[in-house]
Amino acid sequence: MSHWIDTHCHLDAPEFALDVAAVRARARERGVVHCVLPAVRVQDFERARDLAHEFGDSYALGIHPLYVQQAADGDLARLDEALARWHDDPHLVAVGEIGLDYFVPELCESPLRERQEYFYVEQLKLARKHGLPVILHVRRSADMLLKGLRAVGNGGYRWQGIAHAFNGSLQQAQAFIALGLKLGFGGALTYERASNLRRLAAELPLDAIVLETDAPDMPPHWLYKTAEQRFNGDDQGRNEPAELPRIAQVLAALRGQDLTALAAANQRNVHSALPRVAALLAA
Repeated sequence: MSHWIDTHCHLDAPEFALDVAAVRARARERGVVHCVLPAVRVQDFERARDLAHEFGDSYALGIHPLYVQQAADGDLARLDEALARWHDDPHLVAVGEIGLDYFVPELCESPLRERQEYFYVEQLKLARKHGLPVILHVRRSADMLLKGLRAVGNGGYRWQGIAHAFNGSLQQAQAFIALGLKLGFGGALTYERASNLRRLAAELPLDAIVLETDAPDMPPHWLYKTAEQRFNGDDQGRNEPAELPRIAQVLAALRGQDLTALAAANQRNVHSALPRVAALLAA
């Protein structure tokens, strides 16, 4: 059985509150040896950390752009304090999930547009301050994310981390890669209608790609139910990290690649993007 790393799953989400241990056990049975758990709010920091320690996984700390409206002005200072307090915790692997979201209409307008952009840049600065990689939320925002990386990096800084759920252009992909980041691919590539994304996943250099589920979000096509199906009583399948090997099979088929080789490359790429994961797995 191949060994897989899920670089992005939210085991601290309410959807997993009642059976999170069983969810993680199912994933392990299918070969998912490690999960990265990005926090999305200050209130979630402790929970993400506790789960990472409980299951031998890793965690990241950040304030997600969808939560900047609820975030207190002092939450950036609280993030800074948490990163300092747990800096020597080997399970802490990145600052994330941070980024920009220009899909949600109210986040595209003042004052929330400026607020999310401020939170993004300040969290990039914290990542540099604490010497940690970043896990980036990219939704219709690739160019502005790249602008922030270049500005905070002062042109010469070599970033580490992951542009999560990447769905941009080839040129944008190449720009993230040039700055040092890997690109996260998950359930979205399992949809045949996602032709541009599937072409990108097939053509990008293998050393640029990492796999993720974004569980419980971003379900693969075999779990998705249309609004009509849900209206008629069909339950939407819950996405779990256990789905990662099947998502990987789709990627392997798109690339014409051996699944074992893909698993090995995924591990190498994760170790490059999030070096502390390598140390955890070695231990």
